[in-house]
Order: sequence, then structure tokens, then C-alpha cells
Amino acid sequence: MSYFHLLLLILPVFALMGLGMGLRRVGWLTAEADASLLRLVVNFLYPCIIFENVHANPALRDPANLAWGPFMGFATMAGGILLCRQAARWLGFEVGTGLRTFAFTAGIFNYAYITVPVMTALFGPGSLGVLFAFNVGAEAAIWTVGVLLLAGRSWRDGGRQLLSPPVLALFVAVGVNLGGLAPHVPKLLLDVVHPLAACAIPMGLILSGATMAEHFFDRPGELFEARTSVGAVAMRLGVMTGLLLLLARFGPFTADLRHVIMVQAAMPAGFLPIVLVKHYGGHLLTAVRIVLATVLASILLTPFWLQLGLAWIG
Repeated sequence: MSYFHLLLLILPVFALMGLGMGLRRVGWLTAEADASLLRLVVNFLYPCIIFENVHANPALRDPANLAWGPFMGFATMAGGILLCRQAARWLGFEVGTGLRTFAFTAGIFNYAYITVPVMTALFGPGSLGVLFAFNVGAEAAIWTVGVLLLAGRSWRDGGRQLLSPPVLALFVAVGVNLGGLAPHVPKLLLDVVHPLAACAIPMGLILSGATMAEHFFDRPGELFEARTSVGAVAMRLGVMTGLLLLLARFGPFTADLRHVIMVQAAMPAGFLPIVLVKHYGGHLLTAVRIVLATVLASILLTPFWLQLGLAWIG
């Protein structure tokens, strides 16, 4: 695929984020609604899309995908956080001035909201089952290694977060898939789950744009700082992208998992860190700068990395 075709592939994703910013700007999507809508997306709509794409997915009957997927999700996410902590030291950050926030935010790639539509467009909806298995490991790394680094929380606190509706939905769907029960799932249930699943990613992208809007419109002059913004782009969409593409090319994985790692390699920083940095008392402005810089850079860089990955990995 050409660079232009790949650019057209990702532009609707960013258009939905822009729509969220516009809705916040005109007051149709208020900040007071964010918490309830986020819970709706994460705890209800996202489990629906997981179940729909996993419960009858033949790729997840391959033990290699079920074993390597979560492991590589954890390893790549935790490794990225720790690598960005070292980079933050090289850039002159210190504890109290954004070191842990830089490590946490730049180290976490956007493993769901942007990745799902890109994977679907490139490899079809059948690829999403392996993606969701990978994402279980990625979430485990965020709530253990990531939160432990950011706020000094205990492993027990992170472990509680792993018993979330998306993870439980994945376990149920994998059980249905491996047990050969997919043909017995009531059609009525699938007909209800399907439209709910279709809402998950668009709603998540609109909410992400709305969350960023309050910083984008209120204090635009503070949103760029060379050390933070350029450093985050260099790490998230440079160093770590190259390392993940090497891993996808030479790792002992199935083609499905190679594709997942390849697409994750091209992603900007995730949006979840903004919420968690605010919750755990981190350096919020640093997190916003990182997310905004990597999202804007990814509009140009993500199609390039995807084109390279498709040519090199297949």
C-alpha cells in the first residue's frame, strides 16, 4: 500500500478525535460527562467488541497466539516504560519535575483506540482476537510496572485492576472459542452485542479528543516544550518503533502476532496515561505535551512506519 493510502486509512481516526475536541469546545460534550462515558466505554462497550471478535476466532485456537500474545504485550509495554525512564534521565528530568510521568506516558503506546480500526482495515476483523490477547498483557504491564513506577503503589493494587470487565470478557470469550461453544451462542445475544461493539472505538476516540480539548484550547502556549515534545516523539515514534519492528521481523511468532506487533510499533502514546497521571498526582502538563506531540507526529509518521512494516514483514 502507498503512503497516501495508509494516510487515508488513519485520517478518520484522527477526525473522530477532532470531532470530540469540537464537541467539547461548543459545550455539547461536557467535562462532567467524561467519567460516566469513560466507564461506559471501558466497562461495557469494550467488552462487547472483545467478545464479538474472540468467541469464534480460529486464530486464538493456536496455542502460540494464546501464549505469546499476552507475554509480548506485557514485555513490550513494560520494556517501553523502563526504556523511557532511562531516556528521561538522559533528557535531564528528575523526580518531581516529570521523570516518572515522562517514562509512564511516552512508554505506553496507544494499544486499542487507534490500533483496532487500523488492524481491521489492514488485516480484517479476524486479526482483532490476537490483538485483544496481546492487549491483556499490555494492560497488566500498565497496572503493575507502570503504576508502581508512577505512584509507588503496591503490586496488590495493580492486581485488583486486572480483574476488569475487558479482561473478564476476554477470558469468557476464549473459553467459548476453545470449548467449541460458538455455534451455541444465542443469535439474539450476538445481535445485541454487535451494535454495542460498533460503538466502542468511535466513542473512545471522541472522548479522547474531548479530554485533550480542555488543554488544547485553554492553554495552547504551554503545549509544546522542546525537551518533552521532541524527546517523546523520538522515543515513541523513533527508537521504540524501530525496536518493535525488529522484534516483529525476527521474533518466533505467528503471522497474526507479527502483524499486531508491527501495528503497535507505529502507534503514538496512549490517552489513558493522562487520566492516570492526574489521578496519581504526576506532572499533568508533561503528559499532555507527550500525548499531543506524538499524536500530531503520528499523522505523518504512522503511515510511513506501516508502509515500511508491510514491505519488510509482509
